[in-house]
Amino acid sequence: MIEGELKNVALEINGDTLTITVDLSKELGPSASGKSTLIASTGGAVTVEGGARVNLSVYRKTK
Repeated sequence: MIEGELKNVALEINGDTLTITVDLSKELGPSASGKSTLIASTGGAVTVEGGARVNLSVYRKTK
């Protein structure tokens, strides 16, 4: 079970392995500062099975 709002992120648990998938061809828009473009985010820390927490931001520097 995964709790939280995922944006362009897929989390899959198979046994004791967590796999994170992000589509790098997508963009969610500019960061708050405008210095980078957000590609994917977990929207803060999310809880996965076993109580582990994941906090992920994937971004690319704006040209």
